[in-house]
Amino acid sequence: MKTLFVWIIKGYQATLSPDHGPLRAFHPYGYCKFHPTCSSYAIEAIGRFGAAKGGWFAMKRLIRCHPWSSGGIDEVPKQKTA
Repeated sequence: MKTLFVWIIKGYQATLSPDHGPLRAFHPYGYCKFHPTCSSYAIEAIGRFGAAKGGWFAMKRLIRCHPWSSGGIDEVPKQKTA
């Protein structure tokens, strides 16, 4: 499941993403307010936490991305060590 989600996100990045795909030519300085971009954040979160928990982090990140957001650096949380 994790691999499928990452594959879908990478497909989005290669085709529709204004930061990663062919639309980047229209936004040479980037489009996303956050670093890393939401799609890169999702790939990292899913890789670190798995499809369910990583997907949850990605959804929370997408909710934070809106016109009134100030953006900035928003790293994926570190995995807790027990």
